[in-house]
Amino acid sequence: MATSDFVLGGVAAMGAGLFTNPVEVIKTRIQLQGELAAKGSHAQPYRSVFQAFVTVAKNDGIMGLQKGLAPALCFQFVINSFRLSIYTHALEQGWVHNSKKEISFSRGLFWGALGGVVGSYAASPFFMIKTQLQAQAAKQIAVGYQHPHTSMSDAIRQIYRRSGVFGLWRGSMANVGRATVASAVQIATFGQAKSMLKDSGLVSHPTLLSFCSGLTAGSFVSIAITPLDVITTRLYNQGLDAQGRGLYYRGWLDCVLKILRSEGLHGFYKGFWPIYLRSAPYSTLVLSFFDELISLREKYNLH
Repeated sequence: MATSDFVLGGVAAMGAGLFTNPVEVIKTRIQLQGELAAKGSHAQPYRSVFQAFVTVAKNDGIMGLQKGLAPALCFQFVINSFRLSIYTHALEQGWVHNSKKEISFSRGLFWGALGGVVGSYAASPFFMIKTQLQAQAAKQIAVGYQHPHTSMSDAIRQIYRRSGVFGLWRGSMANVGRATVASAVQIATFGQAKSMLKDSGLVSHPTLLSFCSGLTAGSFVSIAITPLDVITTRLYNQGLDAQGRGLYYRGWLDCVLKILRSEGLHGFYKGFWPIYLRSAPYSTLVLSFFDELISLREKYNLH
């Protein structure tokens, strides 16, 4: 596996993350709004995606839309360095192709999922800190548990001081499941869509081909991961008691059951539209950036 694939995958994801982090902030707030409360029985400072953008900018300032940017970029670099380089290596070795030398959807799904497992576990501390920082808001629009962190480094220090190294990986299994599904669906549908569009002659320009394939991948991702994303956000953001146990949820299954009982199926799809608005352009940007960076590497023979 080329070291440059590892680095290029991370750089491509960081480039995309700069553009999509504001949508991630909105998504986090909407998913925490009305936590374990029946629909219509709680305050609703965030009523729609557009209104939420205005509300955050008005109350937290325009930079409030970039809360959690540092851990978000670190998370994107780590997870995508692993998943994109693992998939690219499998592609180059022919492990993603079937006997007819065509890209196999099931094999692409497997290698995408494997990259997601490795990358999401390694990057889990950054995702947790990102979630906790993005949830921080002015009192009048605050939702969910409010952690006192002042920065990413301060969060790492506080979590380590209270719970040790393992505290940084609290809730990591929820993120592994979420990222595995997202990675598998995104990478497999991207490769399949790219192959179909190219073979059919519908799209021939390389940049446009990457863009259309990424848009397709992002659409499927948003449908597949929203419930898993809600669960991950809730587990990562909950506070802890004196014994280090979650204030709201004992674990993944307990979280699922409590959301179902308190909020119904609707609770699992909170934040769907910001996830869609983020996933489609994010998938398009990160996979397009990665394709372009790979092309530049090959053009100038940089390995």
